[in-house]
Amino acid sequence: MNVVGPNQGYEKMFAPNQLTLGVFFAIESYSGSIPTMENQVALAKRAEALGFAALWFRDVPLHDPSFGDVGQIYDPWVYLGYIAAQTSSIALATGSIVFPLRHPIHLAKAAASVDTLSGGRLVLGVASGDRPVEYPAFNIDFSTRGERFRETLRYFKEALGNSFPAIESSLGHLNGVDLIPKPYGKRIPILITGHSQQSLEWIAENGDGWITYPRSLEHQANMVNNWRQLTEDAPDGFKPFSQSLYIDLLENPDTPPEPIHLGFKSGRNHLIEFLGASREAGVNHIVLNLKYGTRPAADVLEEIGQEVLPFFPAPNT
Repeated sequence: MNVVGPNQGYEKMFAPNQLTLGVFFAIESYSGSIPTMENQVALAKRAEALGFAALWFRDVPLHDPSFGDVGQIYDPWVYLGYIAAQTSSIALATGSIVFPLRHPIHLAKAAASVDTLSGGRLVLGVASGDRPVEYPAFNIDFSTRGERFRETLRYFKEALGNSFPAIESSLGHLNGVDLIPKPYGKRIPILITGHSQQSLEWIAENGDGWITYPRSLEHQANMVNNWRQLTEDAPDGFKPFSQSLYIDLLENPDTPPEPIHLGFKSGRNHLIEFLGASREAGVNHIVLNLKYGTRPAADVLEEIGQEVLPFFPAPNT
């Protein structure tokens, strides 16, 4: 059974029957694959002041022009440390670290370092990866990513959760030495993204929460219901359900929605309505991506903070 210890980030993002909002880096609207990354510290600080629950960091090791998005450009661990030093209370979430491409000792060392330096604000989204072109560069067979994901996560948890653990793995043998630091709290919450080549039963057993992609509200409600049935024996009967959402927030608050990639463009009234329906469906956190916006990201962030967030406050603000 997974038990999340004291973790400021997790407690900021998640509570039963509540919905909170986060925002992806890069916090900007841009065309093409590569953001400018201008004014990101100021925007991150403003997101924290406005009451957003989380800042989200992507993991994209290589620029694949055919994929069309490199996230926040910078190495996620370096950027997590940089933003952690500029903020004080907002959760720092990854969406998501590609576990099969890294060794679990490196992952554990980096994650525990960020978690400790940030005062327990790291919430770790993990995934098996969906960009086949990256795997040959690491000399890893793409077809083995599911098995490698499971083994990396097992090694990672054992290295962080025990003192001087004895670990025998296809990824290495650990004996007589210890990995430090350990997490700030009992351990680092793990959110598994998509299916990561695993069954939903495995995800429910081995993750502290689930991250998916936007779907119709009816479909999402069915997914949440299946998730709740599988996780009803968790502590307090709760493991959170999260999703991403691309938005283009238009100036007229009454503008009806039109679909865009993995989301919609609309005025804020539809956004509020959608978020409320998502909360009713059981979604606990939605992370907003502003990439396809037509307004300056600072203006959109401000409008959401002033006009939308009061309906969806973080549990600990």
